[in-house]
Amino acid sequence: MAVYTQLGAEAIAALVGAYDIGALVSAKGIAEGVSNSNWLIETTGADSAGANRGARFILTLYERRIDLADLPFFLGLLDHLAAEGCPVPATIHDRAGAAIREVAGKKAALIEFLPGISPTRPNAAQAHAVGAALAQVHLAAQDFPLRRANALDITHTARALERCGAQALGNIDPTLAGLADAAAGLAARWPHDLPRSICHTDLFPDNVLLRGDDVAGLIDFYFAAEEAMAYDLAVTHAAWCFDPAGTRFEPELGSALIAGYDSRRPLEPHERACLPLLAEGACLRFVASRAEDWLDTPTSAQVARKDPLDFARRWRFYAENGAQAFA
Repeated sequence: MAVYTQLGAEAIAALVGAYDIGALVSAKGIAEGVSNSNWLIETTGADSAGANRGARFILTLYERRIDLADLPFFLGLLDHLAAEGCPVPATIHDRAGAAIREVAGKKAALIEFLPGISPTRPNAAQAHAVGAALAQVHLAAQDFPLRRANALDITHTARALERCGAQALGNIDPTLAGLADAAAGLAARWPHDLPRSICHTDLFPDNVLLRGDDVAGLIDFYFAAEEAMAYDLAVTHAAWCFDPAGTRFEPELGSALIAGYDSRRPLEPHERACLPLLAEGACLRFVASRAEDWLDTPTSAQVARKDPLDFARRWRFYAENGAQAFA
């Protein structure tokens, strides 16, 4: 369970008491997530002086893998997008107007709970809806006043794979041994002139909540950064349009995703032409992060390591069939 800091009922009730959301009814630890402690909070609802946002919220204690100096960016972005009508959970502000509090010596935030289900086998209608929602976010975020550089860009990817080393990568699987050179080649050809906005950069199916074929929520913006909007679309394409192991491309999902995006923000010709290369870079980013975790995690650890090959297979598909994938 992703609860690294244990909070008693009294501590959670005291925190809830700082907001106009009613009294604490229940608090349940959430198993999903690997970086922070999370609880699903239920309250009696807002009092007469508060805005009634509902009675269920997500409480997050920030534990690791996040620079606390970035929290105003992440939480401010949620508020900005929610105010623009995007399907994004807004933060809950306490009576003093603060979005960030401290609990047990750690930074904490309370965020709206959005109902919905993350798809395990998305269909074309859902992919279309996700593409449209992503474009909506890109347009709405263009006037967000804060900026954050992408710490996981193609330069970082090339360096991460180089640090892993060809021999160590080859020990995971021989097909990984040459990927540092592939990433360096992509970095040399990377387009830096594409239209930019604040992007999600990690929009996997488990970061989307659906109600039927409609998007109810986009969540987990903790990798959000200023980036090329087409790159964010390429990340989403790689995450949504293959079977889980990356062995089979689903062309109907790819076409629907791009069509959904175009319905809100039509891609410029140069952006469309760059999508295959951007998708290669997106895949190698996830190969690099998974390879680092694979090499750094002892085999005796009780942790399920994600397989770098899932995205190495996707990378190879884009390298060999990129034009067809985005036709």
